[in-house]
Amino acid sequence: MKQFEQRKFTIGILIILVGILLLSRLFYIQVIEDKYKVSAENNSQRIITNYPARGLIYDRNGKLLVSNQATYDLMVIPRRVKNIDIKDFCKILDIDTLTFNKKLKKCKRYSQYRPSIFMPQINYETYAILQEKMHKFQGFFVQTRTLRKYQYNSAAHVLGYIAEVNNREIKKNSYYTMGDYIGKSGVEYTYEKYLRGVKGRTINLVDVHNRIKGKYKNGAYDIHPVIGSNIKLTIDIDLQMYAEKLMQNKRGSVVAIEPSTGEILAKVSAPSYDPNLFVGNLRNKYYRIYRKDKNKPLFDRAMMATYPPGSIFKLPQALIALEEGVINENTEFPCHGGYQVGNFRLKCHVHSSPLDLKHSIQQSCNAYYCYTFRRILEQEKYKRPREAYKVWRQYIKSFGFDSKLGVDIPYERSGFIPNVKYWDKKYRTQRWKALNIISLSIGQGDILITPLQMANMGASIANRGYYKTPHIVKEISNNTIDSSYVNLHKVNISKEYFKPVIEGMEMAVNKPKGTGRLAYTKDIDICGKTGTVQNPHGADHSVFLAFAPKDNPKIALIIYVENGVWGSRYAAPIAGLLIEKYLKGNISKSKKGLEKRMVEADLITEKE
Repeated sequence: MKQFEQRKFTIGILIILVGILLLSRLFYIQVIEDKYKVSAENNSQRIITNYPARGLIYDRNGKLLVSNQATYDLMVIPRRVKNIDIKDFCKILDIDTLTFNKKLKKCKRYSQYRPSIFMPQINYETYAILQEKMHKFQGFFVQTRTLRKYQYNSAAHVLGYIAEVNNREIKKNSYYTMGDYIGKSGVEYTYEKYLRGVKGRTINLVDVHNRIKGKYKNGAYDIHPVIGSNIKLTIDIDLQMYAEKLMQNKRGSVVAIEPSTGEILAKVSAPSYDPNLFVGNLRNKYYRIYRKDKNKPLFDRAMMATYPPGSIFKLPQALIALEEGVINENTEFPCHGGYQVGNFRLKCHVHSSPLDLKHSIQQSCNAYYCYTFRRILEQEKYKRPREAYKVWRQYIKSFGFDSKLGVDIPYERSGFIPNVKYWDKKYRTQRWKALNIISLSIGQGDILITPLQMANMGASIANRGYYKTPHIVKEISNNTIDSSYVNLHKVNISKEYFKPVIEGMEMAVNKPKGTGRLAYTKDIDICGKTGTVQNPHGADHSVFLAFAPKDNPKIALIIYVENGVWGSRYAAPIAGLLIEKYLKGNISKSKKGLEKRMVEADLITEKE
């Protein structure tokens, strides 16, 4: 009897354990694991994602730059694909059965039960045929979405492009799922959260023949999409296109800024590409082509290329020397074809000698700035040049060099202004001298600056001692732009010292012997500075920094033309043309010949 009771107890325990296991499994299936639930729902329901239209993008004058166009994605729920005529299906899509199987297998790996994209962006003709025959292709349906349409074949590096999200982006942001699109570069990337809007959904009831029979519970669980915010850029598209025209068949960049606001009026990286080639299925093809192009059209030279600035760097040198009191505007230095100390010689072009500050800027004298730089670093109030250099570097950094400015376009680089540890390591001593780094006086040597930073320096000088962070977006509908773009950044130079430097820049363009005479434009008081940057890999680079008008300036810009030989050859005339175009709206007849010469100049094929 006792033995019977013991067996009875053991059997009871086993029954209870089995019951617990069954209940646990049932709970897991119904509550935790939704695979079976999804499978059951998909037999009678179809959840369609309603993608909102992305926000429109306009230029500063309200001209539409980027709009939307309809496209169609062919979706599949792999679990429901049964007994379809694969041959007919492939014929409609113009693919073979091998491709069909590969695509279906890929979708199965994502999920057997959830919709995924079988073929993105099918054309309207294919969509129309499929709509008539969809009842024959169980498990497939078409989902509408929009793609970008660019109104101009311009500003590709500004606008950026969108493409399908990858696994890393999905993991980073739960908003996105497989098949979604996201901004990958330019404004599309930086302002993605505003432009994308909010996705919606529709739950439809379908029959066994894959036909929609109505909405689930009369649409009670549908979610309406919210369209993206429209954005107005600071770019002037007419100026942008004209700058791209002048820079065609050249390598280099143009950055134009409105000094008082920091708004970027034009940003060109040359060579560039037509943004419409990066829409939809075309993108992969042209991306591969451009990646192999040795002229690097995908590389944003305006923000990512770093160069020695050349003679435009003489401007902050002059300002620092004035602030430190080692020169004044009447200080003169001699130049006899260059600067020489012992066996060291730094060459200069032929000009009158000696020169004062203003004329040194007008005629771009190298020797003047070698003397000036040594005076800065060899002051008695500093123990040695190493200590003076630290002070000099802080002045230079206040112009926005050696760090990212914070522009609202991705992939900006910071450039490089060496610190004292860099020189200590290079010369293996802390007792290096000004003469060791004298090339910095004329913007050569171990310094690297982006064209965006150069243009920002021009805006700082135009403003007589301050700048606002350069930015590309002016307005966002129903939102405000980042407050950091309205804050002032002061340069560590007193306002009164800008006057003689600016007068020297004015003389460089408007007076005889000025190195920037080819930028001269009637009735516009342009202030400019040429630069010729030594290039060990070929012809020197042509650089020109300018702003206009002299008083109450409306535009500051940098022109950097790789292998342009010297600053006055290409960069200066291109700058003058751009300033006239922006301030007057057209090019005067007297400069049409110069314009033609700049447009037709080919520095790519000539140098290959």
